Amino acid sequence: MAVLDIKNLNVAYKSRNEKVFAVDNVSLSISEGDSVGIVGESGSGKSTLAMAILRLLSENDTEITGEIDFKGKDLLKMDINEFNKIRWKELAVVFQKSMNALSPIHKIGSQLEDIYRVHEPKIAKQKLKEKILSLFKLVNLSDRVYNLYPHELSGGMLQRVSIALSLIHKPPLLILDEATTALDVVTQGQILSEIQKLEQDIKMTRIMITHDMSVVANSCKKVVVMYAGKIMEVGNVEDVLIKPTHPYTQGLMKSFPTLKGEKKELSGIKGFLPNMSEKNKGCIFAPRCSFVQEVCHKVAPKEFEIKSGHLSACHLHGSEIN
Repeated sequence: MAVLDIKNLNVAYKSRNEKVFAVDNVSLSISEGDSVGIVGESGSGKSTLAMAILRLLSENDTEITGEIDFKGKDLLKMDINEFNKIRWKELAVVFQKSMNALSPIHKIGSQLEDIYRVHEPKIAKQKLKEKILSLFKLVNLSDRVYNLYPHELSGGMLQRVSIALSLIHKPPLLILDEATTALDVVTQGQILSEIQKLEQDIKMTRIMITHDMSVVANSCKKVVVMYAGKIMEVGNVEDVLIKPTHPYTQGLMKSFPTLKGEKKELSGIKGFLPNMSEKNKGCIFAPRCSFVQEVCHKVAPKEFEIKSGHLSACHLHGSEIN
């Protein structure tokens, strides 16, 4: 059963003279209990995709078309008051620097209480405090944080508070946008392990946007590779990351070191992201691709099914690329 079904989603940032096509005709289905990592270079449209799902993009500055179906309802057509009733309770988010959203003049505990009561105003104070302290334990924070102010915590501790806050209602859908970047490796591993347990207990679905391929490899079931607003490859982690079939995915993997197996020489992907204010007729990755063919400049590739659940948008049609 699909918790989130995105169909032909387009997001363009508007300015006086042009549009920047940040998300270009993206379709993606995410099932209940899935943990999906979204990877790609900066500027590939990953965060814009998350912001569109959460309806955090300004209507004055963006143009959005398509469908975002969440549990049977199109989020884009939903009345904003109706959407606010499910935001945070049914779909929550943690951004890279979400700790900056905390009030500097209120204690951590009172802030979390106030946010929880937006959806559950009648909960007893002691019961709510116990709930918050149990979340602090989950993200490796001591009980004393409850009575501290934000300036008394480190950046990493504040980020852990934000992660605890996102889990306070045990939402069916959780989006983490570079949410663990500010954490040390040990704490990051502990939190992701606890989130994975929570996913099993309440069938929570997670979307994880990150530049760290190891985080996706160790904590996600599926991976989506984005480039210049488009999906290049999607499939199970063991398929896409171990044997990628799209030249862009292979380029990403060659730029990432490994701690196991044979030693390999690291290499980057030559060139830069294209001008995303211009619509491209062919493959958007063609100017940087080592396997480019004449057809790549003229015709946009369709998604080719390499095996069940593993898709690659490339004219090479999933053949091995050496």
